[in-house]
Amino acid sequence: MQIQRDLNAPKNEWNNHSKYRYRTCEGILEAAKPLLAKQKLNIKIDDVITNIGNRYYVKSTVTLTDGQFEISATSLAREAEQRKGFDDAQLTGATISYARKYALNGLFAIDDSKDIDSTENHESNVNDEDEILKNFTELAMKTKTYDELKSFFRDAFKKLTGEHQKKAKQVYDIRKEELEGAN
Repeated sequence: MQIQRDLNAPKNEWNNHSKYRYRTCEGILEAAKPLLAKQKLNIKIDDVITNIGNRYYVKSTVTLTDGQFEISATSLAREAEQRKGFDDAQLTGATISYARKYALNGLFAIDDSKDIDSTENHESNVNDEDEILKNFTELAMKTKTYDELKSFFRDAFKKLTGEHQKKAKQVYDIRKEELEGAN
């Protein structure tokens, strides 16, 4: 799917409490809408709230259509019993947003495997993008193999946004050429 290749929905939001970047449902939709318009596609989001046992779940289904054919992805999120500082409506809204985000991730093949929401802890608490870029540049210049370079680049790129991503890509391209020229 062309949109999966072209979509760029970076983690533009910052959680001050837990010190991590994340993307939102709104951010994904904002990035997707111009691509959808270009392909003459529409997107529809349906939410169903259901009670299973004594817990509420939100099932979000995101459907992409050209008017004739459809493709869908679904995600299920459980509403927390309580969350400090949230009233019931806010809690439901946050759960809906979470379920929608992961349905969109599924539809557009967005990998959040290193997202804090995946329960995987970050290996590094480096929060400053300048520092991440500096560290990547140093590692890139020390790499001996293309596979090693690719691995470092992939890890750094996911933590960066905007201009920092562009600079990291430039470093990657230069070092890749150097490694290929050495062989």
